[in-house]
Amino acid sequence: MAEFKLISDSTCDLSADLIRNYAIDIVPLFVNFGEDSFKDGIDINVPEMYAQVKTRGTLPKTAAASPADFIQVFQKYVDAGVDVLFIGIGSKFSATFMSATLARNEIGSDRIRLIDGANLSSGTGLLVLKAASFREAGDPIDTVVEKIKNLIPKVRTQFVINTMEYLYKGGRCSAVAALMGTLLKIKPIIKVKDGTMHVGKKPHGRITAGLDVLVHEVLELKDELDPEFLMITHSLAHESAVYIQDHLAGKLSIAHIYETDAGCVISSHCGEGCIGILYILK
Repeated sequence: MAEFKLISDSTCDLSADLIRNYAIDIVPLFVNFGEDSFKDGIDINVPEMYAQVKTRGTLPKTAAASPADFIQVFQKYVDAGVDVLFIGIGSKFSATFMSATLARNEIGSDRIRLIDGANLSSGTGLLVLKAASFREAGDPIDTVVEKIKNLIPKVRTQFVINTMEYLYKGGRCSAVAALMGTLLKIKPIIKVKDGTMHVGKKPHGRITAGLDVLVHEVLELKDELDPEFLMITHSLAHESAVYIQDHLAGKLSIAHIYETDAGCVISSHCGEGCIGILYILK
């Protein structure tokens, strides 16, 4: 196995088991309620965050990891003579990648490679897992960098939103749109394309209407899917994850289908009950 350290940030939404098994270091982003600041996934988890939202009556603000946070992680590996590959949340979504870039420049080592994942949640996580797979196969770090960069436009990220409340309170839709969405029970599909978010179809009714759209789209592409990984990532929506898994069972030739929990940063933007299917095309 090639020797280099894989690092991502807390928005990659990989499970603790995957992080441990693939020896990935995670740099946390921050969730802030007023003057109270919490490291995503370390000082606060998603149920605790939603409880704070109900108690305080306001959504948290999220903040990027700082250059100092990255220096602390990068420096120890550089000092040990270990190459580092960081794959992070897209630079159009967060200043986190800029912080990683500033940290690399401050350290001034050519042992540090950075990839703007141009994605979010386990869309980034998929790239990290593929990098780990390439590393296990013996690919040197620069080969892995090129392979991951080639995969970035092939990642497909789509989520169904269960409640319009968080989009409205977070300033991502108007009060009128939120009200109409609630009254009409719209479950919008949010997709990532070219490093930014776009609204796709807008099914009406129960959350299963949105889940059916996600399932239908992935099954239409079943012969075009990368056969290694597929992610089902959600914010406290395990029942919806089971629904998706039941409807995909036996229909896909994927080696590893992982259910993961969205972290606090992603959950604070999409709201409780949000769920997505994420995969890579061949």
